[in-house]
Amino acid sequence: MNEHDQVVADTVAWLERAVIGLNLCPFAKSVHVKGQVHYAVSQATTPQLLLADLIQELNALVALDSKARDTTLLIVPQGFEDFLDFNDFLADADQALVDLDLDGVLQIASLHPRYQFAGTLPDDVTNCTNRSPYPTLHLLREDSIDRAVAAFPNPETIFEANMQTMERLGLDGWAALNLAAHVFEASGVASSGDEKQNR
Repeated sequence: MNEHDQVVADTVAWLERAVIGLNLCPFAKSVHVKGQVHYAVSQATTPQLLLADLIQELNALVALDSKARDTTLLIVPQGFEDFLDFNDFLADADQALVDLDLDGVLQIASLHPRYQFAGTLPDDVTNCTNRSPYPTLHLLREDSIDRAVAAFPNPETIFEANMQTMERLGLDGWAALNLAAHVFEASGVASSGDEKQNR
């Protein structure tokens, strides 16, 4: 299996076993089953190169009907191992939405092997809700989010439910999901205590 296919396979396994398997996102199963998730692998190692790939994927997503492609996972396997660097890139990503007149049409969420919520320790298992095998930008349609939220009773409870799920599971339970090895290597380690993302 070549590198591109391995990166996608690792990400699909994470989506199926963690995101869907633990019901961390109640909206994920439907688009996955319907084949509406697009997996794009960026070879970018710098913010400038990643921005170019992001703009391409934003334009590609908005050009297609949501029934063909509802959401995109832009996976970045090299160059953004440091969570703080990746988190800093989000300002550029949000500016790209504005520049493309897509603010309010699409939104961008981030996932990372070393994701760390503000106010948590690096080995806090609740950080795993946003930990993916590779640094990943999740491109979402605002309309799809609105429809999903409207159809889901009490969407504001999802976050707390996820925290409880992870606390019950524990780090050993997370490891037992048998995800890609680099997730485990990063799961209890952040490269800087300042690498934090607000909840």
